[in-house]
Amino acid sequence: MANLSENTNNWKATFLIAGAVIGAVLGLGTAYLLARTAEENQGGPPQISTVDALKAGIGVFGIVRSIASLGDGKK
Repeated sequence: MANLSENTNNWKATFLIAGAVIGAVLGLGTAYLLARTAEENQGGPPQISTVDALKAGIGVFGIVRSIASLGDGKK
């Protein structure tokens, strides 16, 4: 019975670590692209309006909800 519990915790830890690494890599890549685009177009830091930040946040929230629903098992 203890072996089953260890396997259950093992896959959860693996999922969490993989998610953290993937999220960090995607976040770093996104920040790099934003900085590069701002530098090419404006020559300095990006000027992000509140509306643009809100649109991006809503988009990210939608993607997170979609990914979270993958675990439902519904088709």
